[in-house]
Amino acid sequence: MSTVSDLHTSRVVESGELDRPIIRRKKLTARTDASMKTAIDFGEYGQIVTDEPEAHGGSGEGPSPLHTVLGALCGCEAVTFRRTATEMGFDYDSIEFEAEFTIDIRGRMGDREVRPHFQTIRVQATVTTDESAESLTAVVEETERRCPVFNLVTDAGVTTDMVWIRRDP
Repeated sequence: MSTVSDLHTSRVVESGELDRPIIRRKKLTARTDASMKTAIDFGEYGQIVTDEPEAHGGSGEGPSPLHTVLGALCGCEAVTFRRTATEMGFDYDSIEFEAEFTIDIRGRMGDREVRPHFQTIRVQATVTTDESAESLTAVVEETERRCPVFNLVTDAGVTTDMVWIRRDP
């Protein structure tokens, strides 16, 4: 049997120890029944299904895994933009994203000369704001420096074209 002292630790640290990385762990479960469809359970955050279109051997019951990565990019940019805008005192009403990707399917079909993931990604993000274009540029630059999914994609060597548009409310 566990006691409170077994489950809780407290310690005093020197301020220099705070320079160490702060690691967060996130968890999900996923299951497929030998098909193209995968049910993904994010616990308290809900469930989604990924699948391939019927033309690619799936049942078309959900977005493809690559579509979900593209959606994750837009979502991550939105979250990172919100945090950055708040820190920088930048006010905006909304962001609308349109995104697309290209892939050379020879890579996923086994051609080792062709990478099996995105060739290109293009995202158009329209920000509705009264703030200046210069202020928007500053928030965008910091957002892209911080955004985990944006950096994951660009670090993978994917040609990524992010187009940010300022729109008056």
